Amino acid sequence: MELAPLKAFLAIAREGHLTRAARALHLSQPAVSAQLARLEDDLGASLFHRTAKGMALTEAGELFRGYAEQALLFLDDGREALDALRGLEAGQLAVGGGATATTYLLPPLLRRFHEAHPAIRLYVREQGSAAIVDGVLAGDLDLGVVTLPVDTRGGRLHVESWVQDDMRLVVPPGHRLSRRRRFRWVELADEPLVLFEGGTAVRRVIDAALADAGVEAQIVMELRSIESIKQMVAQGIGSAFVSRYALPGPRAGLVPMDGADQLVRELAIIRRADRRPSAASRAFLSLIREPRD
Repeated sequence: MELAPLKAFLAIAREGHLTRAARALHLSQPAVSAQLARLEDDLGASLFHRTAKGMALTEAGELFRGYAEQALLFLDDGREALDALRGLEAGQLAVGGGATATTYLLPPLLRRFHEAHPAIRLYVREQGSAAIVDGVLAGDLDLGVVTLPVDTRGGRLHVESWVQDDMRLVVPPGHRLSRRRRFRWVELADEPLVLFEGGTAVRRVIDAALADAGVEAQIVMELRSIESIKQMVAQGIGSAFVSRYALPGPRAGLVPMDGADQLVRELAIIRRADRRPSAASRAFLSLIREPRD
């Protein structure tokens, strides 16, 4: 039995929709549909109900899913064993993280890793913490960078604290706070804010800090990209909270007057707890664990 149809089947089961599954696999929808048809023909069973809302597993699909997942896990374990045997002369490393991680924290580490192990193919995915958790558990990602706290899905994730990241307030040019280094939370009442998308882990950290301070946010725009947020601030749309790693220097951006009210989040590295990390993953984890400047 070919691997591609199994991967297509599991992606459709996970996403519940052909188009989303094709996007996750970086394939066309007709290609994924053809792979599913080939698998159903091989098995002699219909694996999905086709509905107006998407794809729902049949009883046969539910039964087969567990076997397909286990088969791919065993094959991945074999691939990782061969990667270790080859001494990082071949293989791949898939890492996921949010905008701060993929834009500012991971690139220099990936450069060093690539210089040391140029034969390893690198794959980086930028997504929110919840999607990164799903990717790691599905085996699509070897490692992920997430904002804590994170649901370990019943202990299926190994979580390793990595970076303390404080969020800084950035304001438009000429703003009344632009010459200040610190701000009071009450000064943000009625302040137009450009924030990260609702529901994301970093947004929850910001929302909680504003709520604890009794400040009702005046949200004028929600974006996913840090650079887009910074551009909107530069154009005078509103003020924003961004990671200190996204700013030009250690003293850039404003911090709260009261040190106890610093807006800090903790980033962590996650991987599957039930699998030994591949040789490439272990080498990259060694880099991550080195002390930061």
